[in-house]
Amino acid sequence: RSNSGKTMAWSESVDTVLADKEGLAAFRTFLKSEFSEENVEFWLACEDFKKTKSSPKIALKAQKIYSDFIRADAPKEINIDFHTKNDISQNISEPTLSCFDAAQSSIYCLMAKDSFPRFLRSEVYKELVRKHQDGNQKRWLPFL
Repeated sequence: RSNSGKTMAWSESVDTVLADKEGLAAFRTFLKSEFSEENVEFWLACEDFKKTKSSPKIALKAQKIYSDFIRADAPKEINIDFHTKNDISQNISEPTLSCFDAAQSSIYCLMAKDSFPRFLRSEVYKELVRKHQDGNQKRWLPFL
C-alpha cells in the first residue's frame, strides 16, 4: 500500500492506526498534545503483557502496569471506573493474563470514540496526509 493510501486507511479505524508503526507514532504525538498519551501507553503495555509466557514475568509486568497506570496517584494514571480499578486491585497479587482486559477494553473504547475522531481532525494527521500525498505526486510526476 502506498504511503498516502496508508494514511487514508488510518481513518478507517483506531485499529489501523494502532497496528501501524508510523500511525501509532502520529497518534501518540497527538495524544501527547492533549495530555492523554497514558491511554495508548497503557493499551500497548496490555498488548505486550498478554504475550508474556512465564509466571514470574507475568507477576512482574502486572505489578509494573498496576503501579504505572492503575493505582491511585500512579504517574500515568488512566481514567477507568471504580469497579474495574477495584477488581484489578483485589486480584493483582495473583495476576492472570486477562487481569487488565476490562480496563484495556474501556481505554480502547475511550480512544476509539473520543481521541481517535479528534486525531483525524488534527493538524498532526492532516500534515501526515499532506506529506504522503506530496511524496506520491513527486514519484508519479517527476516533472513537478
